[in-house]
Amino acid sequence: MESTENEKKRRKKSSKADVAFTVFNSIFMVLFVIVTLYPVLNTLAISLNDGTDALRGGIHLLPRKFTWKNYTTVLEKNNLITGAVITVARTVIGTLTALVTNAILAFIVSRPRFMFRKQLSLFWVITMYVNGGLIPTFILFKGLGLTNSFWVYIIPGMISAFNMLVIRTYMNGLPDSLVESAQLDGAGYTTIFIKIISPLCKPVYATVALFVAVGQWNSWFDAMLYNRMSNEYTTLQYELMKLLSAVTNIGSTAETMKNTAGAVTPASVRAAATIITMLPIICIYPFLQKYFVTGLTLGGVKE
Repeated sequence: MESTENEKKRRKKSSKADVAFTVFNSIFMVLFVIVTLYPVLNTLAISLNDGTDALRGGIHLLPRKFTWKNYTTVLEKNNLITGAVITVARTVIGTLTALVTNAILAFIVSRPRFMFRKQLSLFWVITMYVNGGLIPTFILFKGLGLTNSFWVYIIPGMISAFNMLVIRTYMNGLPDSLVESAQLDGAGYTTIFIKIISPLCKPVYATVALFVAVGQWNSWFDAMLYNRMSNEYTTLQYELMKLLSAVTNIGSTAETMKNTAGAVTPASVRAAATIITMLPIICIYPFLQKYFVTGLTLGGVKE
């Protein structure tokens, strides 16, 4: 009888604790969503608001004086279409080539019979912390004929130590019996990689693809460094960066902005450029999000 009463008390306490945790967790998640979404919605409101009117402040979630002028200013920029085409091309081609090369290299290094796999893994880890420097890299790329070329966006990024190690860790977490049974049936390493390992690695492939695609889409420094004199190889981010610099220099004082009715301001153009830049990634991310956590965590668990 006493034990029954104690059991009821325990259940009551646990149920109260569960309810308290659920309420606290819900409140925390709502606050987290607000903190996460507010900067994006505020940037969108500023981008859709008149630039000179935005100088007054007080814009939060909705534009006070609606206009498309900030977006037309950005979209009318010279070489923007060329930069957008090059950026899309480098993102698609760079993501595919990086995914294929890193996956093949990770598969080779993950094989137990591959000699020096530990030593090579250590060597690649060292390259994540130490590099040759900017000037030696520029001289190397120039000597290889990669400057003033589209392939400077693709070839250097084909191998990444971090992405390769992420894929290798995931492959190491797969059961060895799958490979052994395929070998007993006469399958070679190429067949094993294409028909057995790769279908099981879709989560980590999607994760690495997202990493590479975001990096390629947002990159502008390599365009400024290696293709600055070649307008046909410019990128969208580089053109937007030049536009922001030009607007900032022209409208650097508030007095100049106030004297121009309906003129854009550095803040409004920056907001419009930010929305244009992040929109494709926001559209792609929901389709890859379900693989994201799985690809990063499942490979780290090995029985």
